[in-house]
Amino acid sequence: MDIDFKKGQGLVPVVIQDHLTLKVLMLGYMNEEALTKTKAEGKVTFYSRTKERLWTKGETSGNFLMVKEIMIDCDRDTLLIKAEPCGPVCHTGAATCFKEENDDKLYFVNYLKDIIRDRKNSDSDQSYTKSLFEKGINKVAQKVGEEAVELVIEAKDNNDDLFRGEAADLLFHYLVLLEAKNIDLNEVLAELIARHKK
Repeated sequence: MDIDFKKGQGLVPVVIQDHLTLKVLMLGYMNEEALTKTKAEGKVTFYSRTKERLWTKGETSGNFLMVKEIMIDCDRDTLLIKAEPCGPVCHTGAATCFKEENDDKLYFVNYLKDIIRDRKNSDSDQSYTKSLFEKGINKVAQKVGEEAVELVIEAKDNNDDLFRGEAADLLFHYLVLLEAKNIDLNEVLAELIARHKK
């Protein structure tokens, strides 16, 4: 990474984002040494301007930020780190330093889509997902139908745990079907958005 540390007198701002929810968790600063340590250990380490030393987030609380991806902006003077938080991020005990909740799991669907695509394209994968693709589109479509029927049956009863389980099964197999058809979920959402505008 060709980062311009000189522009900020040796420091660059670092935006920390939850890799699943995409919620902005906090802002910190890194020097070259902090970035090197972050890459080596897989835990976000900042340069603390108040302590004037390296500071690994979670070093006292245990609420580490586990690095998933590091990105640099177009001016090469700001970093975006997508991370998995191991507990509350803010020193106040809040989920984020901006007093926002961080429990929206909707973006997990994007993560799951990527896993499904990876398993579809893997030559060595022996997963259930891969086996569905190998059975062909008819079997995948049939499985979606079966899961939809099971969800309807559970909807008529009063067991919310079973209903949630069947809803999860249906959503998963629906995503597999979309991938089998080479149609991205965003295309389906675009269709819904277009209908909403009418």
